[in-house]
Amino acid sequence: MTTTLTPPSRVKDPLPPTRTGKLKKPHYGTHLFLLVMAVVWLVPLVWTLFTSLRPKADTDSFGYFSFGGHFNFDNYKNAWEQAGLAKYFVNSVIITVPTVLLTLILASMMAFAVSRFTWKFNITLLIMFTAGNLLPPQVLAAPLFAMFKFIPLPLSVSDSGNFLNTYYSVIIVNTAFQIGFCTFVLSNYMKALPTELTEAALVDGAGVFKQYTSIILPLCRPALAALGTLEVIFVYNDFFWPLLFIQSGDRLPITTGIKNLQGEFFSDYNLIAAGATFTIIPTLVIYLALQKQFVAGLTLGASKG
Repeated sequence: MTTTLTPPSRVKDPLPPTRTGKLKKPHYGTHLFLLVMAVVWLVPLVWTLFTSLRPKADTDSFGYFSFGGHFNFDNYKNAWEQAGLAKYFVNSVIITVPTVLLTLILASMMAFAVSRFTWKFNITLLIMFTAGNLLPPQVLAAPLFAMFKFIPLPLSVSDSGNFLNTYYSVIIVNTAFQIGFCTFVLSNYMKALPTELTEAALVDGAGVFKQYTSIILPLCRPALAALGTLEVIFVYNDFFWPLLFIQSGDRLPITTGIKNLQGEFFSDYNLIAAGATFTIIPTLVIYLALQKQFVAGLTLGASKG
């Protein structure tokens, strides 16, 4: 008579071993830190939305830190009509789109030159471009204002006869300040690409510009999408340069033009909160549209090795 032994059922380890044989430990501290930071970032946004939905009369009666009263979308309607936000949205597009395109094109060219070729000044130029981001913009406010004031332009191009009160000044300055950061990121990204790709193209007779447009740029699409998303947010949310260079109210971007909702002696903060909420919509739409490319560009290469 033979007896059959049934193997005991395997119990799944609650903490599976890693490649090194050690057990994974739960990162409670990391999760708690991320949770706290998420709450810190979301509280102002949620409170802005909450304030924008309340009439000012209810806020005055119950206080800002209260939940009583009615909720409606009247502040959004009034903010859109009183501030003329549609015009300011168009101005933001006129400034943001050329700035982002110029920044990415020029930064990708510079990054290609300093990362794919070895020459005498490639590291020096990369350091200069990166060091430019360390300079506070306010330090250059007075020199740039004077320079744009005394550079003549035809009246057919600028009704002021110079660069002041034009979109060109804001586009040029934003491009100059953003190109260093993009060059630094793209140069590191391009250095990680195999050199055999451009060497094979060179053997096949491809010139430098052909290597740049047909090989390097398509491979940098995730990085360009991630940088494009960040640059749209940076340039779109810029408040300082348009306020400095543009004097005509009808040419201000949305972030600067929204100050028209603030009165000289009285401010309706519920109305301002509604106008501020309008400004979030374009960047949120762009981020959601490019979310996959944005995450891929930030995480690519993080798991190498």
